[in-house]
Amino acid sequence: FPEAITAAFPDAMVQTCVRQRARTDGAFAGSLHLVRHSLNFCSWKDRKAVAADLRRIYSAPTAAMAEAELDGFEEKWAGKYASIAPAWRRAWQEVIPFFGFDPAIRKIIYTTNAIESLNRVIRKSIKTRGSFPTDEAATKLIYLAIRNFENDGRNVREWFAARNQFAIMFGERFDA
Repeated sequence: FPEAITAAFPDAMVQTCVRQRARTDGAFAGSLHLVRHSLNFCSWKDRKAVAADLRRIYSAPTAAMAEAELDGFEEKWAGKYASIAPAWRRAWQEVIPFFGFDPAIRKIIYTTNAIESLNRVIRKSIKTRGSFPTDEAATKLIYLAIRNFENDGRNVREWFAARNQFAIMFGERFDA
């Protein structure tokens, strides 16, 4: 999937979804939620400890420090959960772009799934209807769902700081 994205959008930076979210429907750029995937290998009694150790990886300030944390995680948990660290290593090229971002952007990337939330709202509004008499009726329903989503106050509050960082990072590619 990353190859398909970069073929269509050569300047794109592909970043896998790292953080576990309590309720999400899908994953950014077609990838697994890496923490959730990792916790699928754990027993319930170890989940909190494993999640805390994984947090040390994705909250590291740099990619090099994150890799050192991954090495430490592997030393600690390889005997009990041998498949977790290799899963992170397989996805590592899609994880490390995350560490090149400012903390404001990181917060947007890993604490929100705004697109997924919006998709859920749209799917929920469409699902309640059996069919639409016209394309215009479907378009109006989607418009109203998006407008209600925006007015609910669930939109991303930290977006302004991240948007400023995107403008600095991507200059001419960023259209405010």
